[in-house]
Amino acid sequence: MRFLLRVVLRLALSMLLSVAEGRGQAATVSDPGGTWLTEDGRARVRLERCGAAPERICGYIVWMKELVDSRGQPFRDRLNPDPAKRPRALLGHQILLGLKPTADGRYAGEVYNAEDGKTYGVSVWRDSPGRLAVKGCLLGLFCATQSWTQTRDAAPGQLLGPTGDPTGPVADPEWAAPHQPTAMATKMRAR
Repeated sequence: MRFLLRVVLRLALSMLLSVAEGRGQAATVSDPGGTWLTEDGRARVRLERCGAAPERICGYIVWMKELVDSRGQPFRDRLNPDPAKRPRALLGHQILLGLKPTADGRYAGEVYNAEDGKTYGVSVWRDSPGRLAVKGCLLGLFCATQSWTQTRDAAPGQLLGPTGDPTGPVADPEWAAPHQPTAMATKMRAR
């Protein structure tokens, strides 16, 4: 009986110490990078480190179930408040805008919705190894959460190239990687 009591006390003490130790540490941020199929299956979004701010996460539409409208024209960002962005195709454009890591292990920032041309608050986190929770909020009060599924295959028509490449998505200028001069340009300036 004494032996059993000592084992139970040691287990209890061990659990208390591990809980106390965990309180002093912030939640670890699980990187949401990868390609994700949206809950409704209409798009795939690639999340990656932002070129101009590698501590943040940016997201791009790299595949769409429907690429063209009823006239056979590519869907465009026609409701964008910036007139210069209205002619751009929806496939390849940026929708997650520089999400920052938070203390609770998530990434938070803004999501651009091309269906109404507005930007909303969003937070993302991995629910499990193959699931991403995406919580969008209107005015911080009305929120909805979707579950996106990670994909590892390439769908027909999916953009596979690096961001900024002709075969990849295009970052908004404020999130694009700084332009690196080519070797030829460096030689020309040296003269």
